[in-house]
Amino acid sequence: MTVPVPSGFDEIGLLPGNHVCAFYRGDADRDRLLGGYLGAGLTAGDKCVCIVDSAGTAERLQALPGACGEPGPYTGQLDIHLPESTYLAGGEFTTSDMLTFWTENMVKAEVEGYSFCRLAGEMTWALRDAPGVEHLVSYESELNRVTASYPVVVLCLYDLDRFSGEVVVNIVKTHPQVLIQGILVENPYYVGPDEFLRSASPVPATRLPAAAVPAGPRSASA
Repeated sequence: MTVPVPSGFDEIGLLPGNHVCAFYRGDADRDRLLGGYLGAGLTAGDKCVCIVDSAGTAERLQALPGACGEPGPYTGQLDIHLPESTYLAGGEFTTSDMLTFWTENMVKAEVEGYSFCRLAGEMTWALRDAPGVEHLVSYESELNRVTASYPVVVLCLYDLDRFSGEVVVNIVKTHPQVLIQGILVENPYYVGPDEFLRSASPVPATRLPAAAVPAGPRSASA
């Protein structure tokens, strides 16, 4: 597959191999992005694998057809996971374990007869005080090697109200495409994994201090 696939937001298309960093503000914006992205995948017949940071978000996504094996036209297409069984399995984050997780899921999808996968990860789990979270940025860089080898698109979601500017700057460097305010940008600041990892050092995914979080209602639009 070499033609763009629907992203699920506006008229944006994603090419196979795209590894997209989606910046958003607040829960409503996150749910809109995830619902559109995964819904487009279900409609297209893609295998969808999603990791969200809370059981509440998982419950909302379970309303999509096919979630958790519920009867419907898309039964079994959507797998929803939480960090405790994926990113933070065993109480710590390990890059190699997560790359294996994604690879095994894509191989499983192929065996099940799917020709295309779309993956999604809500990344606020990295704000927890857990061993290994300081390797978040290098993990994102390494993930590009995986996306280049499979018929897949990947969406990583970062809440701008919660992540510090230092982390955001480094995250941008590891994603070839960036989605912000409804616009998909080919990232001129992207650095390939070989070059990036030669000079990278662990960066804790510190959250913004309370005083730095914008006051007032959060926008529900990207």
